[in-house]
Parts: sequence; C-alpha cells; structure tokens
Amino acid sequence: MAYDEFTAERIRNVLTEKRIEFSERNMMGGRIFFVDDKMLCGIHIDKKYGEQLLMARIGEEAYAKVIDKEVCLPMDFTGRPMKGYVFVIPDGIELEKDLDFWIQSCLDFNPLAKSSPRKKKPKKK
Repeated sequence: MAYDEFTAERIRNVLTEKRIEFSERNMMGGRIFFVDDKMLCGIHIDKKYGEQLLMARIGEEAYAKVIDKEVCLPMDFTGRPMKGYVFVIPDGIELEKDLDFWIQSCLDFNPLAKSSPRKKKPKKK
C-alpha cells in the first residue's frame, strides 16, 4: 500500500459529512478520489519528498493563490508541474479544518474541471 489508510478514511469522512457522492480507486501509486467521474484529490507516499502528500485538483486560479503557502508544493509527477494541481505536505492537513479547506477547494473547482476521456474497450470478436 503506497498511501496512509488513516488519511484516506479522513477524506472519506469529509466527503460523507458533506453528502458528496464519490468513488475511489488505486492509481498513480496511491488512492485517488473522484466526484462526478472527475479526479478530485488523492494521497500517496511520494518518493521524491519521502512522505505522504495530498494531491489536490484546485484549478489554476486557486493554484496561484496558494502555491506560496509553506504547506504547498507544485505537483510534478513527471518533473513538469501540472497546472491547477498542488501537493500538500502532512503539516497542511494535520488539523481537520485544514483537510476540510483542501477538500472544499477541490470541490469548488470540480464543476469546472474537464473529465478525462474514457478509454474504449476493444470489441470482442
């Protein structure tokens, strides 16, 4: 398991308390949460930083407002930062109000986010 189950449960609790329908699955070496079939947030233990990080899809506008916070890092799985996504270090989600802030930021952006195109299944012969 490449993520902390306790943090995953905390995210589930926040989404459930907000009465948000969500799904989740293992991806990118961690656990990713989806709302309306769009990536919302995720958690994984990052090899580069050596600790668990929250991946938050917050959009470019919010990104510009928060990236200078001490608890934020650019999300750069491939060495090139992804626009509109941040990593949040453990100190940034330690308190419930802080985790709620990041989840709400993701939820605020979610209606504006584009869905990833679904891969077509090959036709059976």
